Amino acid sequence: MDKENFFEHESLQDRRSIKKYLKAVTEGIAKGALSLADNSHEITLSPDGLIRLNVQVRGERDRRELLISLDWREHRQDETVDPGALVISID
Repeated sequence: MDKENFFEHESLQDRRSIKKYLKAVTEGIAKGALSLADNSHEITLSPDGLIRLNVQVRGERDRRELLISLDWREHRQDETVDPGALVISID
């Protein structure tokens, strides 16, 4: 794997921190530029055109996992996929 195009960070955060991170991600997507960094690495992304959204929920007993994945092809905008509208609501 190309280290220049790889970034991974894992840590425990409270809900307030997670909200700030997700807001920063959405603002970066809206602007078309998003930088991620920690003590060991930094990467800048330029999401543009069509972006594939993949949402999964997994769980066992009392543990849940929400996986949100975004992917896109740089400099390519000819793909279309429409499985229907995704609804995310707050109870």
